Amino acid sequence: MIGELLYSFLDWLKQIPHFWWWLAFTLVKIGAAIGLLLGMVAYTVVLERRVASFIQDRLGPNRSGPWGLLQPACDGIKAFLKEDFIPGGVHRFFYWLAPAALMVPAMMTLAVIPFGSNIGAQPMVIADLNVGLLYTFAVVSMSVYGIVLAGYAANSKYPFIGGMRASAQMISYEGTMGLSIIPIFMLAGSANLSAIIAWQTTSPFHWGIIQAPISALLFFIATLAESNRTPFDMAEAEQELAGGYNVEYGAMKFALFFMAEYASVIMGSAIFVTLFLGGWSLPLPWLNAPAADSWLGILIGFIHIGIFLAKTACMVFLIVWVRWMLPRLRFDQLMDLGWRKMMPLALCNIVFYAVLLWGIAMFRKVFEL
Repeated sequence: MIGELLYSFLDWLKQIPHFWWWLAFTLVKIGAAIGLLLGMVAYTVVLERRVASFIQDRLGPNRSGPWGLLQPACDGIKAFLKEDFIPGGVHRFFYWLAPAALMVPAMMTLAVIPFGSNIGAQPMVIADLNVGLLYTFAVVSMSVYGIVLAGYAANSKYPFIGGMRASAQMISYEGTMGLSIIPIFMLAGSANLSAIIAWQTTSPFHWGIIQAPISALLFFIATLAESNRTPFDMAEAEQELAGGYNVEYGAMKFALFFMAEYASVIMGSAIFVTLFLGGWSLPLPWLNAPAADSWLGILIGFIHIGIFLAKTACMVFLIVWVRWMLPRLRFDQLMDLGWRKMMPLALCNIVFYAVLLWGIAMFRKVFEL
């Protein structure tokens, strides 16, 4: 009886049109990716506080639940229950728009990041665009509007200065970030993130961090600047700006700014893993190729997702560690580093790889290798 019902159910599933399967799996992937991102944001805050307490010889959060693991729930409840006070004189439309304008781009970046190979016949990427990396940079560049709007809408000098600092900083380092990944385009021959990971799976020596170490270093530093993380947190310099562009915000609006910063850290780490650390792959049998459409392949597909998340978590930990180990730069030092040191180095890096690849192509042509 049970076997007949099972076979009937499987026959019914086979009759469902392909479009509805695609739509169902896409919605599941979107929901799972957003839920996982928000969960990682919550516990990245706990990680930050734990790392800070370790470096400063303190205990850190340990009252809410075992080992303080319920601290994100307490913080969320507090943010929801606090009074949503709006100061007088603010530009109300932009005041409400700014937190969303900062959080939405961080979540839109999820669409093109391959967080696994396949599960069954379904690729573990929401939108496998041929210009996926260009889409990522286009979306990330929109986050500057949220910070500028927050500074302008508050109608106060300290938030405004913080917003102007952030806009100058993010625009400056976006150029370096974009130039740093051009050698990866040239080596992989594609701007598709899945194709870049496929290129890296051919050999552990093809990982971007080995093939283009200067690009990896420049991208990592630019990620810190784009996320307003120490030593590039001039937009939130408490000693000078009493908190920066978000000082006039409270309750859930402030929580959105807080979440957006950590979401950008996580997405920056995920992009770094995709470009420079082999994405979901490891240089081991079964783990350096896309999963097959079988029961064993489904298990390997979930392992690939775990590998990607583990690599991303390691990068997030590194970014958190850097925050509590390095002092803040002065604003003139920050601009000098971006425009007079990192930008020329990124351009020289592009020229080097262009000449190198041209030389290799000519050598192969001459000797017909």
